[in-house]
Parts: sequence; C-alpha cells; structure tokens
Amino acid sequence: MDVGARADLKTDVLKDIEKQKHVLNGYRGNPGISERVLDDITAELEACFSSMNELSGKVGQSLTENDWLMSIRSRVGIPGGTCEFDLPAYHAWQHLGVNVRQHDLQRWVSPLVPLAESLNLLLKLVRDSGAPQKVMAPAGQYQQMLPQGRTFQLLRLRLCSGVAVIPEISCNRLMVSVRFMSHDNDGRQQASNEETVFDLTLCT
Repeated sequence: MDVGARADLKTDVLKDIEKQKHVLNGYRGNPGISERVLDDITAELEACFSSMNELSGKVGQSLTENDWLMSIRSRVGIPGGTCEFDLPAYHAWQHLGVNVRQHDLQRWVSPLVPLAESLNLLLKLVRDSGAPQKVMAPAGQYQQMLPQGRTFQLLRLRLCSGVAVIPEISCNRLMVSVRFMSHDNDGRQQASNEETVFDLTLCT
C-alpha cells in the first residue's frame, strides 16, 4: 500500500508499457522475429495497460478506506501493538476458518493485482533482453568495461548453488565491478580470494 500510494507510480508504469510496445513494434517485419510471439507479448502489454488505466485514483486507494485494516496498519509498527488486548477484532479474525481468511486476503490484494501483473511483465521483458555469459573472477574480483553507446537497465548475476560467496556489485555507465565476499568463523564478511565462476547478464 505504501508503494502503491506514490502518485508517480501508476504514470511511470503506463509509460513503461507504452515504451515496450513501441520497441516491440519496431521488430515487426524482421524475418528473425516470430510474429505470433510478438503478437502474444503485445496483447499482454495491452491487457496490462487497460487494467492499470481503469484503476481510479492511486493504486490500492480502496484499502485505505477500510477502517479495520487501517487500525491494524497503525499498530503494526509498535512492539506488541497487534496483541489481542489492543486489537481484539484482529485477534478474532485470526481464529476464523482458513477459507474465510484466504477469501479476505484475496479480496484485499485484488486492487493491487493490475500493478503486480504489469510490473512482473515489464521486469520479465527486461530480464529476458540479455544473454548470459559465463565469466570468471580470479581471486574473487571481476571487472568488465561496458560497450560505449549502449544503455543497460539491469545486471543479472547467477551463481551455482552451494557456492558460499556473496557478490557485491558496483557499476556505472563505463564499467561493472563485482567483488565476492565470504563469511569467516565469527560470521564477519571478508573478501574472498577464491576463483569464482558465475553467469553475468547485461539487460537492455
């Protein structure tokens, strides 16, 4: 609700959907692009645009008009604020049947679904726009210069499961730098000196 209440969020999502539609339409007529797949993705974007555009006011605004939810929200940040003696109605709701509570949760979440679906689709398009490359960080350090004239929106890093290092990533428009950290016996982080192989994806 806090995120959805931002006045610029709905406008920004609608603009991003329009931008993606414009980019995808530029691929029409390209023999290397499947028109059917392009039509399917464009239709998904159109559906998200319509559902977002039909929302009146801020995202999740109807939830702020629910006094019962707002009473919980005002107390949830206070230690012990949602105890049964402070919020007896909330305590009673927690003891209702599972089906009743699940129905209530789905009803409360429903105003946020158009935003969630739109963001999931936009993020999927960004994530899928890059091809992973397998790279190696000797002594736990990796740097790569970025090609000039290209803009990247997202960097994805994938490690094999079981690799006990934590990546610290910093980047700007010129370079990407990755440093791997590990935990010592006391749980403190320290720079790893191990050679680490990982997948790096630059998404446009």
